[in-house]
Amino acid sequence: MTRPLKGRLVRTFLLVPFLCALPILGKAQNAVCSDGFGSFGADSTTGVTVSVGPLKQQTGLADRACQAKLSWNSQELLLAPDAWQVDVDLMGVDLGFRAPVVAIQTKKTDVDPLMRYEIYSLAKPPRKLRTLTGGDFFSARDTNLDGQIEIWTHDAGAVNGFEGIPLNAFDFPPAMALRFEQQQRLIDVSSEFPSRFDSQIATLRAQLDANELNKFKNSDGKLSSVSHLSANEQRSLMSTKIKVLEIVWSYLYSGREQEAWSALADMWPAGDLDRIRAAILDARARGIRREVDGASSGAAPAHRRKRVMIYAGVTENVRVTTLVIDDQGDSDKMKIYEADTQPRPIFFRRPPPPDGLPAASLNREVVVDMVIDSAGKVWSIKTVGEPDKALIDASAEWRFVPALKDGHPVASKLRLGVTPFQ
Repeated sequence: MTRPLKGRLVRTFLLVPFLCALPILGKAQNAVCSDGFGSFGADSTTGVTVSVGPLKQQTGLADRACQAKLSWNSQELLLAPDAWQVDVDLMGVDLGFRAPVVAIQTKKTDVDPLMRYEIYSLAKPPRKLRTLTGGDFFSARDTNLDGQIEIWTHDAGAVNGFEGIPLNAFDFPPAMALRFEQQQRLIDVSSEFPSRFDSQIATLRAQLDANELNKFKNSDGKLSSVSHLSANEQRSLMSTKIKVLEIVWSYLYSGREQEAWSALADMWPAGDLDRIRAAILDARARGIRREVDGASSGAAPAHRRKRVMIYAGVTENVRVTTLVIDDQGDSDKMKIYEADTQPRPIFFRRPPPPDGLPAASLNREVVVDMVIDSAGKVWSIKTVGEPDKALIDASAEWRFVPALKDGHPVASKLRLGVTPFQ
C-alpha cells in the first residue's frame, strides 16, 4: 500500500548525473494479471477506460485467464480475450504518435517465453497502432531523462534455442532499444546507449575463467564431442560458451560489429569461426530487426542532450513539481513547472517482509523519493532513512500513469510512504 506524503516543498536541486538511475536491462517482469489473478482499471484523459483483470466465466466465477479491454461511450474493444498473462506497460503516454496511447503486453500460456506488445490509441474510437513480437518483455522508458522514450526488450525469439540452448539459460540475452521517430517509424536506437552494454560486457568478462576459456577454445565450438567428460566439465564448457555468445551479442547489438567479431575471434575455436558468425547473423536477421523500419547510426544527436531535468519535491497540496535547468547549471535560466496531476500506480508491489522479522516491523512504513519519467517508469529511487534494498530492487518493475501538465505526460518527483500490508 502507498500514500503520497504531504510536506513542505523541498528546495534541494540535484543534477541528473548524481541521481541513482535504475538499470533497464533485466529479465521478464511481473504483470498486472497472471493466471487469473490481479487487476487494473483507469480512465484516460480522452474518456477511454482501460481495464485488465480475470476472465469471467458465465457462472460469474473467475477463470484462470486474464483479459484486457478498452471502453468508451457504452462501447468496448476486447484486446486480449483469454491470455495467461496481461500487463499494462504504459498508459496516457505519447510514444511518437502525437496522441496518448496504451501499451498492452500478453502471454498466451505460462510456458510461452515470449510476449506480444500491442499499442493502441486512446482517442475515440481506439485503434491498434503497432504490434511488436519476439521479446521476452517490453518496457518503455525515458532512458536518459531527455524527453525521448525508448522501448527496451531482448531479442529473445532470435536466440531461444540458439545452438540448442534454451532462452532461460542466458543471463544476458541480446538487448535492444527501439524508438518511434518521424512519421511513426520504429528505429533501433541501441547504438545510442553503449555504456548500458559496456557494464554488461564487464560483468561477463569478470565471470570468465581463463582456464575454462582455453578449454572451450580447444573444443569444436559445437560441444558435440564432450560425452567423455564429467557432468561438471560439460556444464563448465557450456557456461563459458554462453558467456562468450553474450559478450559478442552485447557488442553486435550496440552497433559495434567490428568489436563483436574481434571478441569472437579471441574467444571462439578458430575452426568454427565462420559457422558461428554466420549463425549469429542469421539469428539476428530473423529476430526483432525484421519489425523495425531502420537503425540509428550511433550516438544520440547533440541537441537531445542540451537540457537536464531537475526535480523538486511535493507540496502540501500534493502537487508534483518539475524544475528544468540548462546543462551548464545556470540557475538564472531555471524555471519551475507544477504538474496538473500526480502519477497513478499501474503496477506497484513490494516484496514480502523476510522471515523472522519482528512483528512490530511487519507494518513499518518505508518512505521513498522517486523520479518517475514521462513514460511512467521509476527512473531513480532513494529510501528516506534506513535503506531497503529489496524495495529498491522491486521498484524496477513499478509502473505508473505519469503526471500530466496541460494534458501532456511529464517527468516528476514523488515522495510516497510504502507499507507491506493494509
